[in-house]
Amino acid sequence: MHPNRNRGSTGFTAIEKLILIVLVMIQFTQIATFIMIMPLGDRLRRELSLTPSQFGSVVACYAWAASLTSLASGFVVDRLDRKHLLLVVYGGFALSTLACGLASGFGMLLVARTLAGAFGGLAASVVMIGVGDLFTNDKRGRATGLVMSAFAIASILGLPTGLMLAEFFGRSAPFFAFGALSIAVWFLAFFILPSIQDHLAHPRHHPIGEFMAVVRVKRHLMAFLFSFFLIIGTFMVASFLGPVLVSMNHWSERQLAMVYFVAGISTFIVTNMVGRWADRISRLVLFRLLASGAVVMALVVSRFTPTSLWLATVATSGFMVCAAARMVPAQAMLLTMVSQNIRGAFMSVNTSVQQFATGVAPMIASGLLVENADGGLDGFSLVGLFSALSGGISILLAGFLKSTEGN
Repeated sequence: MHPNRNRGSTGFTAIEKLILIVLVMIQFTQIATFIMIMPLGDRLRRELSLTPSQFGSVVACYAWAASLTSLASGFVVDRLDRKHLLLVVYGGFALSTLACGLASGFGMLLVARTLAGAFGGLAASVVMIGVGDLFTNDKRGRATGLVMSAFAIASILGLPTGLMLAEFFGRSAPFFAFGALSIAVWFLAFFILPSIQDHLAHPRHHPIGEFMAVVRVKRHLMAFLFSFFLIIGTFMVASFLGPVLVSMNHWSERQLAMVYFVAGISTFIVTNMVGRWADRISRLVLFRLLASGAVVMALVVSRFTPTSLWLATVATSGFMVCAAARMVPAQAMLLTMVSQNIRGAFMSVNTSVQQFATGVAPMIASGLLVENADGGLDGFSLVGLFSALSGGISILLAGFLKSTEGN
């Protein structure tokens, strides 16, 4: 069933609004669980005696597992009902998140995070494919903006709530809370999401042949390269921004929660504004403007010295707003690059690349950082420089994202 057959429509129908709520909630729980590990970094490093390299591995394993499962799904995702696939992998994500709360050491946490990444990353991939399938091109910018705003909601509600739970009930509490919420969202998805089978009507060939038909196209390869540098440019800084601010300023988790709360509200507002703009003006121009802002703010936040809470909040908000908002026109351009019959394979590979970059970024950053005698982290300015360079490369590569209108 396709909820929107009227290409002349300008607003979302009632069923489309319900679908968007479910998709946003799935993305919210997946993103909140992934990024929660970052502001909890200082607590985890102390309580589990993690080195910067081990903490980087805990962050990266989620993304690497997500990357592998998304890549593997490219062989079969266009042969399955999207809803059925989403329900299976999202259920696995919910259980794996609960398992993260039971981890009592580095090894157990690494395994649980790897499983959560394997299921959660694939769920995120199917969600973005569903946006392309369920919403026509004139609505994809707004739909993408709403789904991408899950990152902001995770910052507004997820991170502060998780940090407060950790402060009062211990490091396991956020994972138990998000795992339970994911189970509730699973039931909503079961009853609200439509079956997505239109892509199954297209003639199918051997899965390896179809996969190779996607990855050997030059402009597709350039799109994957674009995604890689785009994500590297965000997560090199984002992975360690929380731990650096806490160790540098000796803040409590409650103070850090305030930073993320304000930054999340700002990101939520701007992301949805950008979603509307992306359906009205050039998505390429919009992306390049926002990406340029992200480059500048990466350099700013990475050069912090001990500072006031309000200044750190303003700068962090600027970085998060630009980094998240640029993803809206970027994802909308990627969704319109290919036709529906190969959209699943293309987006699965692209999501795999993005998740791989999410895993590579903290490992590069951890290699550039040095733990000083006071337990703080030195070298963050170098991390910001590499982040800005990657962001600049993505701005240049964005010109290869040529749209195929009408898909």
